[in-house]
Amino acid sequence: MKPLSKNIILFLLTLLVIGALLSNYRVKGDKPEDITVTSLVERIQEGSISKIEVDGTEVTATTVEGKEIKTFKEPQQSLAELLAAYGVSPDELKHLPVDIQGDGSRGYFLGVLVPSLLPLLLLGFILFLLFRQFQGANSRAMQFGLSGAKKASKDESTRMTFADVAGAKEAKEELDEVVDFLKDPKRFTEVGAKIPKGVLLMGAPGTGKTLLARAVAGEADVPFFHISGSSFVEMFVGVGASRVRDLFAKAKKEAPCIVFIDEIDAVGRHRGAGLGGGHDEREQTLNQILVEMDGFETNLGVIVIAATNRPDVLDPALLRPGRFDRRVVLDMPDIRDREDILAIHAKNKPLEEGVNLHRVAERTPGFAGADLESVLNEAAIATARKNQKKIAMETILSAIEKVMLGPERKSRILTKRERNVTAYHEAGHALVGHLLPNADPIHKISIISRGRAAGYTMNLPVEDRKMHTRATFLDDLAMMLGGYASEFVYFGDLTTGASDDLKRATKLAHDMVTRYGMSEALGARTYGDPSDEIFLGRDYHVQRNYSDKTAEEIDREVKRLVEEAKETAREILTKNRDKIEVIVAELLLKETIEKERFEELLGKKELPQHLRDEEDKEEHESSS
Repeated sequence: MKPLSKNIILFLLTLLVIGALLSNYRVKGDKPEDITVTSLVERIQEGSISKIEVDGTEVTATTVEGKEIKTFKEPQQSLAELLAAYGVSPDELKHLPVDIQGDGSRGYFLGVLVPSLLPLLLLGFILFLLFRQFQGANSRAMQFGLSGAKKASKDESTRMTFADVAGAKEAKEELDEVVDFLKDPKRFTEVGAKIPKGVLLMGAPGTGKTLLARAVAGEADVPFFHISGSSFVEMFVGVGASRVRDLFAKAKKEAPCIVFIDEIDAVGRHRGAGLGGGHDEREQTLNQILVEMDGFETNLGVIVIAATNRPDVLDPALLRPGRFDRRVVLDMPDIRDREDILAIHAKNKPLEEGVNLHRVAERTPGFAGADLESVLNEAAIATARKNQKKIAMETILSAIEKVMLGPERKSRILTKRERNVTAYHEAGHALVGHLLPNADPIHKISIISRGRAAGYTMNLPVEDRKMHTRATFLDDLAMMLGGYASEFVYFGDLTTGASDDLKRATKLAHDMVTRYGMSEALGARTYGDPSDEIFLGRDYHVQRNYSDKTAEEIDREVKRLVEEAKETAREILTKNRDKIEVIVAELLLKETIEKERFEELLGKKELPQHLRDEEDKEEHESSS
């Protein structure tokens, strides 16, 4: 509960207590008539008084008519003494009921002092609250240099283990060794093994770096501190270094333990490249991290796990042995890992019997774990919006396209000519990709708008590839330009619909020339450093490692590759007009063509030669 909420509750409780005290005392509706003591004595002697009540110094009498009259006496004098002094005999009081309420001190206090003291009490209470607020602000100012690292909870309901993380087998093995060392360090130290000081998790966004860190927290029965790299750097100089010192001081007290720093590139970037030089706050924070991990003082039992998707910008001193001894790379999941990831995220989702997660994994090459989780989540949202109880296969396949391209734009109405151009454009992509041997098979063609695209052609690889050949790149280039060539062949004009295709084709051709050495004219070397990305800290511009003349040759070679790919696509489309018309007619009629229907129209695509050789080998082995 926040301090302000506590103060408000305390204030309300105080008002309730005061109200309860005041509620114990009744307030008479009719105000009694004030009379003198002599008048009261006269009425008692006349026999017109039926009852007398004494409350402190206040004497209230009730007449035989039921009317109340009031007078006062001295605090130290009793009623009997007062009446006797005025000549009232005991016989006159003998039959008169007298009710003594008390000594009157409490009533006097509440009646006289409380009305005057209550505003002062309220004012003092408000000043007390303000003082508490100022004191809290000063306390926070004194705690500004504390790390703010959170200690992981050991709640079983939210605990995550390696069993909850699919894929990343090598990464889990590396981290499992760290967990074993923390649980039983003696087994390792007996053979001279030293505990690793740091583990760096590297991988693309969404590959499960933070998820693995949470699994380590669940597996290791040791304290686990987690903090983000951005939490160290503030606008005040020295705060980051102070927070690093405080973090490691906490960790040393609870060693053996694990410290997890997410997005360490926020403070671990290459030094000597900031605008402030060595006085840059980020660099001071990094210096303190370097000292704490491997300085004069040893951090026995404190293991630092860090995560980043930008290892190329980290300072070399951070990556040397003795600091981050282990570097764990998390790749994009292959088809088996994707199926396992989908199975984990589908545990709490009701799926129809016909749902095939293997087929979903086939349709999602290049998807990270976060993308796969998003696919099933989008499918669940779509199912709920349709008021259905179980998630269907068609809903999941539609969710894949939504994650890749965006939602369907049903409100975007194309003219008849735009619809025809889109159909020929997508049919050009599909036909070129289908007829080229090294292009990936076509899985779906659609002229329904999604995101910024008026239509799309989905081609997916037969197998997960880690390496690509030059022949594959050339066929991919031709397929990318199939829509561009189709517009030119069948309409004699070009539209803006091919802009993204041209951008991707130009980039691929440029990479073939400058990064992969796939140009005969320029030879087997790279041009420029692809890791030399501009960021605040390295330089104001990227230094080229080639001359202006070579740059012109690169431009010519890139243009040649793109032009040859366009010519290849044009020749295929010119020779197969009958096939393109079949695809276009089907698209204009149904708007979407799935893989099975596409193969019915054009026949099944032949596999590349190396895949055919592998199938023949498997058939031969099974027959023998």
